[in-house]
Amino acid sequence: MNFPALSMPYDRIRLASVSPRRSQLLRQIGVAHEVRPVDLDESRRAGESPRDYVLRLAREKASAGAAMGGDLPVLAADTTVAIGEEIFGKPRDENDGVRMLAALSGRSHGVLTAVALANEGRIETAISETRVTFRALSEAECRNYWASGEPVDKAGAYAIQGFGAVFITRLEGSYSGVMGLPLCETAALLDSAGVRRWQARA
Repeated sequence: MNFPALSMPYDRIRLASVSPRRSQLLRQIGVAHEVRPVDLDESRRAGESPRDYVLRLAREKASAGAAMGGDLPVLAADTTVAIGEEIFGKPRDENDGVRMLAALSGRSHGVLTAVALANEGRIETAISETRVTFRALSEAECRNYWASGEPVDKAGAYAIQGFGAVFITRLEGSYSGVMGLPLCETAALLDSAGVRRWQARA
């Protein structure tokens, strides 16, 4: 049976992020893109919930990317780790990274990733919420992990796709969302804007 070709007006997008992981995930689903990062103040507002925080930042990044001009859809995302209302962003230094890992040790936490797509004057959003459980970690292991360099620029001071995978005993939700770009939600946003995916040479 021959299926009719879908009319998809965009064969590429702009990614408003310097994250190599997000670029890698877009390539995984065959979405051609150019990287145009934006620089914003990512401070949390007083009383802002973790969910509202990541949604706001994703929208602001997409809006800033669209303001750079051009006629391509602009994709942006933001990820944070949270326990209740406490947010664990990127660690300031080794002691902060070890503090975060100690707080995550032997318990479950949430990873929230919001995605925003700016296109034709509108911004559409989606959010992924994943539950991740860590085994117990010793301080020595946390410091050795920090010495690897991997936690330095990661929310929650760990990377699920790297050495930090050995800490995780259970995951409920989106693996790619924990990496920084939930592919199911992202694909739905791109589809609604007419962005082609599954391209062989994205």
